[in-house]
Amino acid sequence: MALDDIDHLNDDQKECLDNCLEATQACEWCADECAGHGEEMAECIRLCRDVADVASTHARFMARDSDYSGDLAAVCADACEACADECERHDHDHCQTCARVLRECAETCRAMA
Repeated sequence: MALDDIDHLNDDQKECLDNCLEATQACEWCADECAGHGEEMAECIRLCRDVADVASTHARFMARDSDYSGDLAAVCADACEACADECERHDHDHCQTCARVLRECAETCRAMA
């Protein structure tokens, strides 16, 4: 089912759901890439995994119109911001891409909270 077919979501909610899915993918990729860079990337990996879990959960809550979606949106925004801060500390392309995606996700999630 395409996001456009989910009729209980307005355009802003659809954008947030899409951003959460993109954040999940970016964080899984970033965490995997960071795993090859040694112990100094442990915090980046941990935060990316946290965001991947919370963003994918938030997307599922939004898709099913859960009453808890707003609460989860705030948690997702906080996690995205913390992870973006960490990713921005590293020069790796995957970290920089991840940080950019996370900033967008945090912004739309904050609006849903």
